[in-house]
Amino acid sequence: MNGLPLTGVRVVDVTDGLGESCGRFLADLGAEVVRVERPGGSRSRHAEPVEAGISIPFALNNANKNLVILDLDSEAGRSRFRELVGGADILVETMSAGSGIEPADLREENPALVVVTVSGFGLTGPYRDWAATESVIYAMSGVLSRSGEPGRDPLLPPAGLVEQSVGVHAAWSALLAFYDRIRTGSGQLVDISAFEAVVHGFDPGFGVQGSAAAGRRDDFPRDRPDAANFYPVLRCADGQVRICLLAKRQWRAMFAWLGEPEEFADPVYDTIPARFAAADRLHPLIEEMFAAHTRDELVAEGAARGIPIGGVLRIGEVLDNEHFSAAGTLIDAEIAPGVDARIPSGYASIGGNRAGFRHRAPVADAGADEYTWSTNAEAWRRADDLGEPGSHPFAGLRVLDLGVVVFGAELGRQFADHGADVIKVENREFPDGLRQSKRPNSLSPSVAWGHRNRRSLGLNLRTDAGKDLFRKLAADADVVLANFKPGTLDAMGIGYDELRQVNPRIIVSEGSAFGSVGPWNTRLGYGPLVRAACGVSALWRYSDDDTGLSDGSTVYPDHIGGQVSAVTVLAALIARTSRGQGADIEIAQADTALVALGSQLARESLAAGSVSAVGNSDPFASPAGVYPCAGDDEWIAVTVRDDSEWRSLARVIGREDLADDPRFRTVDARIDNRTEADKVLTGWLADRTPTEAMTALQEAGVPAGAMLRLPELLTDPHLLERNAYSQLEHPLLSGPLPTAVRVARFTSIPDAPLRPAPAPGADTREIALEVLGLDEAELGALVADGVLQPTDGNAQR
Repeated sequence: MNGLPLTGVRVVDVTDGLGESCGRFLADLGAEVVRVERPGGSRSRHAEPVEAGISIPFALNNANKNLVILDLDSEAGRSRFRELVGGADILVETMSAGSGIEPADLREENPALVVVTVSGFGLTGPYRDWAATESVIYAMSGVLSRSGEPGRDPLLPPAGLVEQSVGVHAAWSALLAFYDRIRTGSGQLVDISAFEAVVHGFDPGFGVQGSAAAGRRDDFPRDRPDAANFYPVLRCADGQVRICLLAKRQWRAMFAWLGEPEEFADPVYDTIPARFAAADRLHPLIEEMFAAHTRDELVAEGAARGIPIGGVLRIGEVLDNEHFSAAGTLIDAEIAPGVDARIPSGYASIGGNRAGFRHRAPVADAGADEYTWSTNAEAWRRADDLGEPGSHPFAGLRVLDLGVVVFGAELGRQFADHGADVIKVENREFPDGLRQSKRPNSLSPSVAWGHRNRRSLGLNLRTDAGKDLFRKLAADADVVLANFKPGTLDAMGIGYDELRQVNPRIIVSEGSAFGSVGPWNTRLGYGPLVRAACGVSALWRYSDDDTGLSDGSTVYPDHIGGQVSAVTVLAALIARTSRGQGADIEIAQADTALVALGSQLARESLAAGSVSAVGNSDPFASPAGVYPCAGDDEWIAVTVRDDSEWRSLARVIGREDLADDPRFRTVDARIDNRTEADKVLTGWLADRTPTEAMTALQEAGVPAGAMLRLPELLTDPHLLERNAYSQLEHPLLSGPLPTAVRVARFTSIPDAPLRPAPAPGADTREIALEVLGLDEAELGALVADGVLQPTDGNAQR
């Protein structure tokens, strides 16, 4: 593909806070994004951290955008805004920065317009008018209850991860609606709830889980899991490393490295649950062996033995890392006039070129009240016979899915859920890590969630005949998805350069841990290893002095990385409708994690030593954090962002005298007297349940969110009213599973169907005869040779 895929797509951006990164992602991919601000600028221009006089989050989330300043309270300003939107394809807005003009009115004037409204809790439901911050959303999402060490406070993740989740899902939803517009000629309204984006999209409790889920309890215990053993972090000569012993072969390699100790010779230790149960004996044994070696030595030896090991890097080490420089992940750029910082460039590489940072965010005084759209807008080709609104937008597309584990499942599902014929290609000799159940005629919930709506083709790609069949499939396919070690597809003869010879319109998306460029390009990687190497793990602890890490209960960035890939593939599909060309896409999970930590990386590069693990404390607000409430292990997240919210809190707790107390009158004063401010709040919370406190504070305009546990998501009144969960059934499951059929709500695009996940190879015969055009004799011969692998006759869909 020549150029960026969204070149010619016009986007008006009226966002402030959560969701701002949506427009940045679209701009990275080539869209012409015009940010609209009122005179005086948006609130987010002052978002902390501020270094060298500029808001780092604002600078990063608004790079590559243009700016127009309009007085939307005046008739002239509203008229110019309508003219601007009249020439746009997509409008992205947040309720906190809304234009003051109803989206329905804008769509009436421009029926082809896609309007994406991003808010904390969505346009409907009992929480619709509540205030949202990252910590509030995280507490309510069900993820906070699983984060932290047993017996200690639940622990918030580093800042940025929640906003990223919202922005990526908003970008996907915007492009999905735009793709539907190309197909039907009609725009629509898209309702994005930050709450649901994190509940369903960050690391869902009722969604695809990592391999370590085999070692977790599924009866939803109230206490936080002892997650340190899921993906253990062990000391070594110059720091810490993390290991991921998931597959049997990985454990066997570690067993041999340990000298085959008799204590662990029993085959029972080939299983994850048995190793978890013995962690108090096994991990000290490994740590003792690691003590004499450096991180780099252990990573190299692990790679040689096939054992996933990764170093735990701090932010300063990440900034100086040779791989991220060589890969183009981290670059030195001017993020404000005269301010240069080291920042993540962007998420994706397309055709070997980074789709990322091109120019800094516009300064507030540089805007004008006029803007003229670029003359190179794309004339988006429409089909002669427009499709009917209300059908699935990917109907007619065929996707060949080689993806594995969480990343692969999430990526392929996005297309399967919206009508594509997604054919999962799998080899029974090397099963997907999610197919971890060893019982006959059984299925793991992760497969049920992640592989729904697909077909399964049993195909041995390690044979020449298997590769020939795959190339034949690719000749009539639209997309190929894979997440193997870089170079794997090329080595097999089915990489992009080979496939485009038989299909110039093919889009090939490859994902990996660290990308194909740089000294780490061959490193083994799972999400837990990636975030350890990117600085996420080092910041996800109670303090810098705390040696324990508290991120073991999540597989981040697997889900978000899959979603980033989906957005990029969809952008390439949009470009193909007018240019007719395919694309070669590469996504590194490390890049996904580093983009989320962009503010910390930039700040550390500007002021070395300024970034550290802060636990639940917000360095820029007070009171702000996670606080105990009445009851056993009950908690609430509260963030008082400004003096107005402090006065509201003082009224709610019946201490109006504190509104003008010199210790608390201003943000800076409350930060200086944080301990006293926290005591004021915790004293009031001690007699109230999290729900009672949350409701009272939110009704007064103070951001607050009760820490919800996973079962409570299924009964939450807001999620119930918005029909956030459906029931997924499968003949191999003992009962239905709660599942999400959407993250965003569309006025035209229907919810995903819930066709059961197939058994491995369940559709081999059908695909061989109907898609590949084989006859019975050819099918039989290929089955006999082990090239085609129909499912076991006893297995069910």
